[in-house]
Amino acid sequence: MNASARPLRARIRLDAVRHNYRYAKRLAPAARALAVIKANGYGHGAVALARALADEADGFAVTSVEEALELRESGIRKPILLLEGVFAPGEIHLADRTNLAMVIHSRAQLDWVVAARPERPLECWIKVDSGMHRIGLAPEDFAAAYGVLGRCPHVARLLAMTHFARADEPAHPYTEHQIQVFERALEGIQIRRSLANSAAILAFPQAHGDWTRPGLMLYGASPLAEVSSRTSALRPAMTLESALISVRDLRAGDPIGYGGRFVCDRPMRVGVAAIGYADGYPRHARDGTPVAVNGRRARIIGRVSMDMITLDLTDMEEARLGDPVELWGETIPAEEVARSSDTIVYQLFTGVSRRVPLLYQDAG
Repeated sequence: MNASARPLRARIRLDAVRHNYRYAKRLAPAARALAVIKANGYGHGAVALARALADEADGFAVTSVEEALELRESGIRKPILLLEGVFAPGEIHLADRTNLAMVIHSRAQLDWVVAARPERPLECWIKVDSGMHRIGLAPEDFAAAYGVLGRCPHVARLLAMTHFARADEPAHPYTEHQIQVFERALEGIQIRRSLANSAAILAFPQAHGDWTRPGLMLYGASPLAEVSSRTSALRPAMTLESALISVRDLRAGDPIGYGGRFVCDRPMRVGVAAIGYADGYPRHARDGTPVAVNGRRARIIGRVSMDMITLDLTDMEEARLGDPVELWGETIPAEEVARSSDTIVYQLFTGVSRRVPLLYQDAG
């Protein structure tokens, strides 16, 4: 790391992202795949990821027009889907001008599209609420919406989609229920389908449909709780790294950090790494949350501060000032850190703050 700067960075392996995208395609070989790079590529950098995938991705998915425009302005020409559609009728002209596909999940959005006067035909993905009860048209309203949009002269391409609430629980019957609700809503209608997020790509091949939407798995983390041959094939794309900025010896009975949550139960060697919750590291990480120092597993002790964490180095006599500390990545699975912090991997990745430089690496 650069000795003149705060020793903190996130290394992003672009070759790992491509590997994970190709793996998602292999799991669903009959489907095309939208690489979901919303929320700045889950904290990995949307523009860099889109460029790394530009030669092979079937398309990309983002949340908003603003996210899509950033990609278009950076030279991305592949199809882009707005996962929440437009938020006001005036945005349709931006979607038209930059050739964006949009989700239709409400009657208001449907009316806006019908009333629009785009310069080119629009592509619309009709979202069915099959049981998540967040956004989407009621199943019984799908046929009418399909009819309205199908008769609209400036709508050229229609797809149907839904989203699963519990696909990360493969043994739970609710995903099968949602599949059945979705298929009943589309009964008798020939239309391309998109159902599968990362969890369904991994666990529900019957839901692969015509378009999949790999998100979390693109970044090398699994949405499934259990490790299997399918999840172990994923490669972590982000390695969050810091370094030791302090190493000292403390006595039995010495408290560590705010509130003295951890008290040394013996003479201990304690290190400090330059990362904290202002950088996106979870404040609620418990004592024992794993890190790696010089590639060896260690543990957090004491509360996470805004800019620092404290580590137990008692069994690492060789540890020295400046030694590398991995918070998650190639040695420490992000899923393990999330479990120790009562959160989810999605929040870890998207929570990495702008104080953390992103360093891109590509082994081809």
